[in-house]
Amino acid sequence: MSTFVLVPGFWLGAWAWDEVAAPLRAAGHRVHAVSLPGLGERAGEKGEFGLEEHIADLAELLVREDLREVVLVAHSGASAPVGGVADRMPERIRRVVYLDSGPMADGSSVYGLWQPDFQRLADASLVDGRLPLPSWEFLAEHGSSVAGLDEAALAHVREFATPEPAEAFRDRLRLTGAGEHLPHALVSCSYPLAQVRELIAAGHPFFAALSGPNWELRELPTGHWPMFSRPTDTAAVLAELAAL
Repeated sequence: MSTFVLVPGFWLGAWAWDEVAAPLRAAGHRVHAVSLPGLGERAGEKGEFGLEEHIADLAELLVREDLREVVLVAHSGASAPVGGVADRMPERIRRVVYLDSGPMADGSSVYGLWQPDFQRLADASLVDGRLPLPSWEFLAEHGSSVAGLDEAALAHVREFATPEPAEAFRDRLRLTGAGEHLPHALVSCSYPLAQVRELIAAGHPFFAALSGPNWELRELPTGHWPMFSRPTDTAAVLAELAAL
């Protein structure tokens, strides 16, 4: 059986993994669903919650629970803290899985990957240094498809979503390269895998890093939020990748 650490994307907490964690645990896996500092049930915590704090929190979890041979899963914007902790503690990681996400380069930020109008919206929408969840229409226009989610599901996510600390998406990720040798995987949801392979072959800067013998590529056709739209299938593909 495997040990999973599930890290949700922006605005989400551990609750986002409930329907993914349940079948994994039922199958005998050990699952740690994460709420990063300042998010989910930790939204009321005080302090500055930038990328460094998020990486440090994941590292503290691995040490506190003595987690080893971890399958570390990053959804969406969690690619930054997940990439950071894999770089710092590669000896505890068995595989890094990017769920409708992707690895980030040294010196990059999530904010820097956003389109200019997304950056402008983020800058203008901050409340006490945090970015509330934008409209579903805006997110869908910028690559975060809501396919597979009905109105009830969208309302549920919005009810429990918490504003994202600005430093979490503005801070630049610093990497040493220590985790590059680890087995990696992509589970592509918003983009057909054939399109992903074309972008890899074309040397697209965001997708070129997905090539190489230490990468496994999988497809789970749905929107950008597979833990809500296809939770059982998400658990199944994660278990498959953990078994490799």
